[in-house]
Amino acid sequence: MTDTPARLLHLLSLLQTPREWPGSELAERLSVSPRTIRRDIDRLRDLGYPVEATLGAVGGYRLVAGTAMPPLLLDDEEAVAIAVGLRAGAGHAIEGVEEASVRALAKLEQVLPARLRHRVSTLQNATIPLTRGDGATVAPATLTALAGAVTGREKLRFGYRAGDGAETKRLVEPYRLVSTGYRWYLVAYDLGRADWRTFRVDRVSDPLATGARFTPRELPADDAAQMLTRSTARSQPELELDVSFEAPADFVTARLPAHLAPAATGPAACRLRARTADSVEWLALRLALVDAPFTVHGPEPLRAYMEGLAGRLAASVRG
Repeated sequence: MTDTPARLLHLLSLLQTPREWPGSELAERLSVSPRTIRRDIDRLRDLGYPVEATLGAVGGYRLVAGTAMPPLLLDDEEAVAIAVGLRAGAGHAIEGVEEASVRALAKLEQVLPARLRHRVSTLQNATIPLTRGDGATVAPATLTALAGAVTGREKLRFGYRAGDGAETKRLVEPYRLVSTGYRWYLVAYDLGRADWRTFRVDRVSDPLATGARFTPRELPADDAAQMLTRSTARSQPELELDVSFEAPADFVTARLPAHLAPAATGPAACRLRARTADSVEWLALRLALVDAPFTVHGPEPLRAYMEGLAGRLAASVRG
């Protein structure tokens, strides 16, 4: 193989297989001399790939962990597997999946060949995910479009459905995507309203990067997460949640979002006290999904909603 760039890519692909490669075998695979392999290994090291050499009669090479993350080469199957995994995680806002995973998905899908992009979409459409019942699923294509506009600092157009069902068209300067663990939000400067806004991504439709660049404005908060907290506090009054469970604290904790953490009150009991801007409808659903006996001590709006919900559920199976 006389084409040096192609040979280096092939060599790197071999080294990314978790094994040690004798220099003679690499030379045979690439149809070059052992001396050329040694020079190519030095070139990879200069590019930041930590290739370790072992001593011995034959000698060998393997790729090891370094101090920085170098670019990786993926075959077709690996690329499809990673894209599907990132889509599943990002699309359902699984707790702990942050903006970085969406940026990775955007980068990967940007360079996927059409045949692989079709395979990813086919597999995704044929898969039924087990969600947590939050109703906050997001199309991965929407997330990647928003992430691309944020990274590229491009003005963004999209349709938006408000909580009351009103449909509007927006032109914004996207600043950041923020995940709360069960829902995605876009923090952006709304050019039509000349003010900062936060948008629930599951209510965004047909996002389109216009190609027009912008210089980011100064955010009226320390960071996007604080901006989101302020916005949700204004739109949804905080509730003083007080719920006791007849179940161990670790059992309940594993079934609730991170911002709703109960404290143990006994070996098989715990109590959740927290201030939250979540809706009573969402709280009722999440508490029911814990699958353990519980008592709502407050707030009163939640107690009233759950009493009505219990009546409707009972009526649905009566007779």
